[in-house]
Amino acid sequence: MGENASFWETLIYAHPVCTTWKQEAEGSIYHLASILFVVGFMGGSGFFGLLYVFSLLGLGFLCSSVWAWLDVCAADIFSWNFILFAICFVQFIYVTYQVRSVAFDREFQELYSALFQPLGISLTVYRKIVLCCDAEVITLEKEHCYAMQGKTPIDKLSLLVSGRIRVTVDGEFLHYIFPLQFLDSPEWDSLRPTEEGIFQVTLTAETDCRYVAWRRKKLYLLFAKHRFISRLFSILIGSDIAEKLYALNDRVHVGQGFRYDIRLPNFYHVALPETPPVQLSHHLQRGSPRRKPTGVTNCGS
Repeated sequence: MGENASFWETLIYAHPVCTTWKQEAEGSIYHLASILFVVGFMGGSGFFGLLYVFSLLGLGFLCSSVWAWLDVCAADIFSWNFILFAICFVQFIYVTYQVRSVAFDREFQELYSALFQPLGISLTVYRKIVLCCDAEVITLEKEHCYAMQGKTPIDKLSLLVSGRIRVTVDGEFLHYIFPLQFLDSPEWDSLRPTEEGIFQVTLTAETDCRYVAWRRKKLYLLFAKHRFISRLFSILIGSDIAEKLYALNDRVHVGQGFRYDIRLPNFYHVALPETPPVQLSHHLQRGSPRRKPTGVTNCGS
């Protein structure tokens, strides 16, 4: 304890306490460096936040180096500040390279801004998702089919970027699929990773459409490597299925001006006893979500 005490005493009292303070203020370069430090530490997160921080801190250390060289004339102060400036400069170049390496085409950039960025997904994570679909946007011409009932296998997951898709079963209209909605989320959710299935509905392009497609096996490999991406897609697919359920719910009538609400199935049996159960179940069956493309073929073929 005595040796430790003497060490701290030596460390604290080795230098005399300032008895007189310098009257004149430091030069403008020193104060500019301090302002740059204060503003630089206000940067945010993400790539652009890092660029902001490293650029201003680098300028601050550069100003401190100039101040140490011209005003203080202290080689050690100059050396440390110049080393810190060099580190910030290297970090700035590295982050800039990363930003350029995750640049996307216009459609993928718009998809990120509309769907993934509001969820707080970083560009590096989004880059993995884009690479999984080979950074390709597929075109589906008007009145061509993405999937045909009873024929097209379920081997991918697709997200509509532009256009509108019409969903039918046995020629009867079910609902539309709009941009930023999955084309085959119910089919994806109905199968396990090792199972295979065939579409039970027909998906037809009502306008010229553009969509992004992830191959089933390749996407599951991505999920296995990155659990965060797996949870992200699980949330997106679940939300998409819920939207489709409520779209079907709006088309089901149970009589007497009522619309069927999937949240209150028992209410209608009590409130409308005269409604035949068979008739109601028939409506629900016709309006149920798809359960069990990706060849693109003309519907007439």
